[in-house]
Amino acid sequence: MYNFNIAGIQQVGIGTDDFRATWNWYIEMFGIDLRILEDDTVAERMLRYTGGEPHKRHACIAMNLQGGGGFEIWQYSERKPEKCPFTITVGDLGIFAAKLKCRDVTAFHKQLSAKWSECGGVETLPDGTPCFYVNDLKGNLFQVVEQKDIYIEERKLTGGIAGAVIGVSNMDRSVKFYSEVLGYNIVKCDVVSSFSRCNLMPEADKSYRRVILAAPKRTGAISGILGDTTIELVQALERKPRKIYEGRYWGDPGFIQVCFDVTGMNEFGRYCASKGHPFTVDSCPNGEIFDMGDASGRFTYAEDPDGTLMEFVETYKIPIAKKFGLAIDMTKRKTTKPLPKFLFRLMGLVARERVK
Repeated sequence: MYNFNIAGIQQVGIGTDDFRATWNWYIEMFGIDLRILEDDTVAERMLRYTGGEPHKRHACIAMNLQGGGGFEIWQYSERKPEKCPFTITVGDLGIFAAKLKCRDVTAFHKQLSAKWSECGGVETLPDGTPCFYVNDLKGNLFQVVEQKDIYIEERKLTGGIAGAVIGVSNMDRSVKFYSEVLGYNIVKCDVVSSFSRCNLMPEADKSYRRVILAAPKRTGAISGILGDTTIELVQALERKPRKIYEGRYWGDPGFIQVCFDVTGMNEFGRYCASKGHPFTVDSCPNGEIFDMGDASGRFTYAEDPDGTLMEFVETYKIPIAKKFGLAIDMTKRKTTKPLPKFLFRLMGLVARERVK
């Protein structure tokens, strides 16, 4: 029996070539305005995925207090980010869409489409969930999905990350990975159909196998704000898919990774290895603490069967109010005890970002 816990999706990494403009767009359009941390240092531990060389980058993690995972917005500081050289098509291997939590899809579609042109029409997923698709400022695709639960009421229509849509080459093999390793063992649907009527996605009208997976209720210190998530796997049946990050670096524009909040990292590492997916990166292989400026912890990476990156973070320190030097030492708390909501309310008072 392995002793570890996955609290949910902590964030999805989003590479960009314009950090400030990208974040401003997410603030204005999606309400991703709570700055958890911001860092401008050298990424020294990802050499496996950055050509063997360390690179300086500017990154932040931002959230929405109404619930859902965060956005890790990421830009190389001294290297020109390399965009995907081809048009990403439904089913290409990797994360080709992020799911965004929304309390009322129809109302938000009306609000967003009034000020942003790249929105598809309202439709439903194969499991019956109302949704629509939108391209962000840089052309990244978001699937807006209806989830009515709210963590802290802020009178917004949106929350944060509610999952990811991932292209795979072998559905059965991938379902096994996401079910056994990451705990998404509830099959909400398994169908063969076209993907969408949305004209934002090339070849969406072709035939695909689509499996939507959910997990049992998660527990953990921040499981409340992270909320429920789904992983949607898509396998192209009429063409050979391309790998979205083939020949490019981690951190280049697009959806870089899905990151999960984990406690018991050593045990989890042994478990991943037992399932044939060992860690490919470990920030603290000798038990040291990785300092991220305002926060600290340990991060690791593993790959799904197609090489799509999954990040795992065990957080040791969470900044609450930087100006007052207030932070939570997670190593002194029970790992399953939820953080009280008032701490997040305090973060909202002192760490709120505005469009600049």
